[in-house]
Amino acid sequence: MNQRVDLPLLGIDRDDENSNTSGNDNFMAVLDARLSRRSVLRGGVGTAAAVVLGGLSVSACGGGDDDAPPANPPVDKLGFTAVAKSTADAVSVPAGYTAAVIYALGDPLTAGTPAYANDGSDTDFDQRAGDHHDGMEYFGLNAAGTARDANGSERGLLAMNHEALSDNYLHVNGSSARPRPASESDKEIPAHGVSVVEVRKTGGSWAYVQDSAYNRRVTPLTPVELSGAVRGNALAKTLYSTAGTGARGTINNCGTGYTPWGTLLTGEENFEGYFTRSAGDDAARGDKSVTALNRYKRKQGAASRHGWETSGADDKYQRWDISKIGASADGSDDYRNELNTFGYIVEIDPYDKAATIKKRTTLGRFAHESAAFGKAVAGKPLAVYMGDDSRGEYIYKFVSATNWDAADAEPSNRIAAGDKYLDSGKLYVAKFNDDGSGDWIELSFDNLDVKNYAGYAFADAGDVAIHSRLAGDAVGATAMDRPEWCAVHPTTGEIYYTLTNNSVRKLEPAAPAVGASPDSIQRALDAANPRSYKDSYGGAPEGSAGNINGHIIRMKEDGGEPAATGFTWDVYLFGAQSDADTSKINLSSLTADQDFSSPDGLWFSRSTGLCWIQTDDGAYTDVSNCMMLLGVPGTVGDGVKTTLSYTLADTSTLSIDTYVGKKPTADTLKRFLVGPKDCELTGCTETPDGKTVFANIQHPGETISAATIGNPAGYVSHWPGNAGYQATVGNTTSRPRSATLAITKDDGGRVGA
Repeated sequence: MNQRVDLPLLGIDRDDENSNTSGNDNFMAVLDARLSRRSVLRGGVGTAAAVVLGGLSVSACGGGDDDAPPANPPVDKLGFTAVAKSTADAVSVPAGYTAAVIYALGDPLTAGTPAYANDGSDTDFDQRAGDHHDGMEYFGLNAAGTARDANGSERGLLAMNHEALSDNYLHVNGSSARPRPASESDKEIPAHGVSVVEVRKTGGSWAYVQDSAYNRRVTPLTPVELSGAVRGNALAKTLYSTAGTGARGTINNCGTGYTPWGTLLTGEENFEGYFTRSAGDDAARGDKSVTALNRYKRKQGAASRHGWETSGADDKYQRWDISKIGASADGSDDYRNELNTFGYIVEIDPYDKAATIKKRTTLGRFAHESAAFGKAVAGKPLAVYMGDDSRGEYIYKFVSATNWDAADAEPSNRIAAGDKYLDSGKLYVAKFNDDGSGDWIELSFDNLDVKNYAGYAFADAGDVAIHSRLAGDAVGATAMDRPEWCAVHPTTGEIYYTLTNNSVRKLEPAAPAVGASPDSIQRALDAANPRSYKDSYGGAPEGSAGNINGHIIRMKEDGGEPAATGFTWDVYLFGAQSDADTSKINLSSLTADQDFSSPDGLWFSRSTGLCWIQTDDGAYTDVSNCMMLLGVPGTVGDGVKTTLSYTLADTSTLSIDTYVGKKPTADTLKRFLVGPKDCELTGCTETPDGKTVFANIQHPGETISAATIGNPAGYVSHWPGNAGYQATVGNTTSRPRSATLAITKDDGGRVGA
């Protein structure tokens, strides 16, 4: 997930650059009023009052959806009392629930690794929990902990992303200026990636198991294989892998997915920011790679996020400089192609340390969030839904070439199952039509729009997979407002996407100046991105107009078929503050118990069928810290068409038709949790029995400078130390840490039910 919101007065979001200059149509569509109106969820939820728990919070949830429908009756009415908005450095949850920190930045993963000092002196992050906990999945174990048990609910593995860094907290005196000391880079690099950690419930309480044989870290230095369409491609050859078949590690991992055969999928999101290019690299290259690099947000002269390439001549530092400096024609003597080995969905078997880690390149290369599987049906192909998190980017679907065999739910070799279903298939991009329908357009080298694209000369299928964004440009895909997490309802199979926000969604877009930054390209209003308005956020004066609060799109495949090439859509919810104009902004008529901004994480409980919505916000943080809501989803077509009218500068009227899903009630959408200061809520999963939800708090108190690191009184947050985790309650000096929570209902029932 991205850090902070996409709003100009808050500064540039380093993870939110718009590199789509294609000019493709934006989401022009009006939902057909004849779409069916069905209610799918039934059941009940108990009632509880709201209570504030000092610093314990759930986070923005997102992740994959497995193929099993809920074992218990789904829920259609929320009974707990909504949690109030809060700006305290604490976490609010409903009465009757307990949230406990179980795994935080720096926690040791081996018996011999010392406890985390949390003063900047710690090293060996390849043996500790990484930073910025993000998407995660739960994988069950049997009672003895000796084997996989898909239904194991009291012992299991959490496979978790570590997206990025609050780097100043990792060092005694904060992060140093460039050139970066090697000792600092050697901490920061392995603090990224993925961790697998065993968790166990004992006496009703959860804790992680420090000495578990399953525990491990996957970092940007871990050997991995390129698998699928890109394997062996000329554009993947590097000094590290001259054959173009291997790569080192994974980075900026955001969302996750849970495969039907029991492995983790992790998405490499804003990977490009870790790399630099020299100011004269365009001329040195002198080929089409310049076009591709610009499209993937690495213009010549672009500075890297952390400056690791300045830490010395060692190969592990120089790989972050992707300038052409070698004499070879194919890039096998430098790292000019290193960027092409990132931006994929990566598959990891959490149960087997010896299993090969593979980047599933046939699923495309872009700023991947989560990877959500459609319902797995024997004899039909599998569908995997993905979003590209950047302004003006696209929504994608992969359909396997092989039909699902239920026997593969427990294969003898889980990575081999991934080879079977994820290396061969078709990648599609979404185009939304103005009649309420949509088309999945195949991104194939055989597609003449791709093969003959004037903007970039594709060479082969691997080139198309590496440059999925350019292929999407070629076929006229619909530019969207930052597609973040996607999730598939476990019963209906309908697909939901969060569109977080977009400050360059304009009523009257200005033509970009020649040579303008891609981040300045403005997008016109359209049917499913129909709002452009001003708002006061973060205590700042009213800012520039745009889609400030974001919304959630949902889609329904034609005939419910995973391989369908058509779909219908509507808007599930529009984010807005409750007192905003209901005719143009608060289109879902949210109340003070439901209002939210910048939906990011999204996840469906397979036990209750409820939808978790989590925020990564900067537009509403003057009123509340980031939050998590719980909603009862309906179905595509359960609402009404709405027409929005705008007055343009010339006094003419612009009418935008959109389709708003059934408006929530006090029983169908409520705020469940508010996090500590300066955090993002991200990463959510549950035990198979639905009685424990695990969720992550990312970067609490991230607003810190190296100059302030020696003054704990100036920290924005002290969580979770101030909640008693490895510190005394009321601690006012501890450095904040990203952390994982175990949330349970005090009566032992299903969370949310």
